[in-house]
Amino acid sequence: MTVVSVSMPESLLRRLDEFAEEHGYTGRSEVVREASRNLLGEFEDKQLEGRDLIGVVTVLFSYETSNAEERMMQLRHEYEGLVTSNVHNHVGNHYCMELFIVEGQLTEISTFVGKIRATKDTLSVDYSVIPMDDFDGTFPHEH
Repeated sequence: MTVVSVSMPESLLRRLDEFAEEHGYTGRSEVVREASRNLLGEFEDKQLEGRDLIGVVTVLFSYETSNAEERMMQLRHEYEGLVTSNVHNHVGNHYCMELFIVEGQLTEISTFVGKIRATKDTLSVDYSVIPMDDFDGTFPHEH
């Protein structure tokens, strides 16, 4: 097996080691391998290919120590055909949360989420997608 060197903050490394111990992994390499497989397989769902999707992407970052907000706006404009709505909220005393509503194909959404994840200083990136044709032309009633 090839050995790879990865740079990460000390706090993330501590969390990684704690996670490995708490969940019975043999070490951090096993956790990183599994996380890598999961990340790479995330958008490989064949059931979603070729279908129109709607989705939500949320991003959390510190506004005091980062230029992530500027990068989010760059991506918002770069993907104006994909992003149908964008909300910016202040969370707590030091954080911002971006919420993107997206509508498009899997490959386009995947590329957009990947660019967000590659943005320096993002603390969390989460998303969900739903095929639009699951609704047969009508959206479900609110409960």
